[in-house]
Amino acid sequence: MTDFGANPSFFDLVRGMGPEPLRGPAAGGGEPPAQLPPHGTTVVALRFDGGVVMAGDRRAVEGFAIADERMEKVFPADEHSVVGIAGVASQAIELVRLFQTELEHYEKVEGETLSLEGKANRLAQMIRGSMPLVMQGLVVVPIYGGFDTRRDEGRIFRYDAIGGRYEEADYNATGSGARDAKASLKKRWRAGIARQDAIEAAVESLLDASEADTATGGPDPVRGIYPSVHLVTAEGVDEVPAEEIRLAFEAVVARREDSS
Repeated sequence: MTDFGANPSFFDLVRGMGPEPLRGPAAGGGEPPAQLPPHGTTVVALRFDGGVVMAGDRRAVEGFAIADERMEKVFPADEHSVVGIAGVASQAIELVRLFQTELEHYEKVEGETLSLEGKANRLAQMIRGSMPLVMQGLVVVPIYGGFDTRRDEGRIFRYDAIGGRYEEADYNATGSGARDAKASLKKRWRAGIARQDAIEAAVESLLDASEADTATGGPDPVRGIYPSVHLVTAEGVDEVPAEEIRLAFEAVVARREDSS
């Protein structure tokens, strides 16, 4: 009898036991869903002097319609890393939950945590495991960032739809507004950027993306809707308070008004 409990990979364990959500439809794909499920859109990440900032807008869309204006797209993966989602919302959130459990399971079985590199590789394997769903158009493209305690620095990893993993040196973005957000980060990012400047750069990049991409939601001061922002440092993962994000947004707007 196979000792599944000794398997350090929770993902391999449950996949081996045969749940259909992890296997997907039969090989060869299938018909795309008749109704488009909600999609999460833009997430950005950048390194700063002390770790990584990851931020996501709050909009989810169904085709050309807005499905949600308060969606969370950035989640703690474990004590020293975060994962941001773009793509089919339900599939992305399930992937995040499974990834969180995967990291917890490994630590319990092995008695130690994976390296940040190992965690990034695990996530790539899980994305590859959802290939049948990708063939149906149910695509999830996450971005992963964390503080590498062994190298004492923040690191960022991006992925493609079939599980390709690539490390980014400084900053990156994923989702429908990624091109405009990344162009904005290119203007603002600099080596050794401070914490507050990094938060403002992330907020501004999402604002720039929202002005060019209808699927990316911009800040809404009237309803108090702002991007969700997380920091990852040697001390762990912290969610930036909404009030601090509001002040960062106001600083960006004031800077624009001064330059006009």
